[in-house]
Amino acid sequence: MIISMSETTTIPIKKTTRDDLKKLGRKGETYDTILRKLIMLAEKEGFFREHKRILEEEEFFPLDEI
Repeated sequence: MIISMSETTTIPIKKTTRDDLKKLGRKGETYDTILRKLIMLAEKEGFFREHKRILEEEEFFPLDEI
């Protein structure tokens, strides 16, 4: 995916954070790609956390009783 300069921004981060991001990526991956993957993982984790909460806290009834 090619990103034009008008679609990019600069995000100030510490050099150690940049280095950690670099370690998470593969050769040729952009920081944008690495960050998109991390966002997707965070969204999935939130989805599963919410479903676990529902299973633990909500009350369920068999369908034939409804």
